[in-house]
Amino acid sequence: MKVNFGKVAKDYAKWRNDLPGELIESLKIRGINFANVPVADLGSGTGVLSRALFKERAKVVGIEPSKELIEEAHNIDRQENSRIKYVNQYSEDTTLESDTFDFVTVLRAWHWFDREAALNEIKRIIKENGTLIVMDSGFVSKSNVIKETLQIIKRHMPDGKLTSAGSKANVQHFINGFPVEWFKEWQEHQFDLTDTYKFYYDVTFKNEEWCGRVGSLSWLSSFPEDKRVQILDEIHSHLVKEFGNIQHTIQHVCNVVILKRKKPYAG
Repeated sequence: MKVNFGKVAKDYAKWRNDLPGELIESLKIRGINFANVPVADLGSGTGVLSRALFKERAKVVGIEPSKELIEEAHNIDRQENSRIKYVNQYSEDTTLESDTFDFVTVLRAWHWFDREAALNEIKRIIKENGTLIVMDSGFVSKSNVIKETLQIIKRHMPDGKLTSAGSKANVQHFINGFPVEWFKEWQEHQFDLTDTYKFYYDVTFKNEEWCGRVGSLSWLSSFPEDKRVQILDEIHSHLVKEFGNIQHTIQHVCNVVILKRKKPYAG
């Protein structure tokens, strides 16, 4: 499936500009302090994590390959009086200075990377003993709203199937939401696992808000705009018919991995 989040940049900015408050707090209680240190936020999208890091007084730079998503990030930053630098580059070739960053962060993006190339680039830009934090979040497929929404999308997919996004497709075994093989890759690239954990949180949506959230998903970004609108209209009509104009409480999960760069072998 070809994915272009630039096609859904405005929906992404409006409906996925959310970050659970527990995330930054969960990192703080594990001794993570971003204040006054350089942080490279890879796959920064519309800047949702970059802004949270900025509020923690980090010297953050966002790396994002989509010009459209960076434009939306700047729009939100102006509204929130955030001053964040974004670099329009892929995470596999950031053009950032070597041995510069105390932290490298990735939110909802690792599965889109060329992981081998990204890890080599991270090793280049991160300081010795620096920390890589990989995070992912999304809704949990338990409620009827989610199940029926996905059934409608599935009917419109060319092969009638919905596969997990990016390199998560066809993965069988996970640890805290991350494919098992990723842990091996991190270790092979001299990143030691220091912690992995997850937490659940709820997000409330009206019918229109839920359709906006769904419209930003990678599955929908593969369709022409008129087809995407048609699918979202079908979902909205179904929600109104089956559930009325109530608010839907959708459970989400956030998964986190904290990794420390090993010191070079001196022997």
